[in-house]
Amino acid sequence: MVQGINGRVKRYVSVTMRVDEDGRIRPLSIQWYDGRTYPIDQVYSVCRRSSKRVGGDGLCYTVSIGGSKKQLYYEDPRWFVEEIVADDVPA
Repeated sequence: MVQGINGRVKRYVSVTMRVDEDGRIRPLSIQWYDGRTYPIDQVYSVCRRSSKRVGGDGLCYTVSIGGSKKQLYYEDPRWFVEEIVADDVPA
């Protein structure tokens, strides 16, 4: 396990997307549960994949958010990400 990371959890998020006339879906931004919105800079790939870290499967979009590659899953009709859960820091 990576130091500082306790694990990951499945976090459902709101996604603004565009659906082309041929039915292709393109996510444009993610809205986090606290209201912050993160624009998606680029979509690198789309494939059917399961999340081995948090469970669930669907279309996996490999996207760039703020210059970092992330996985965004479309589990029709909802979207989720693998949220990193930090280790508890002793006080």
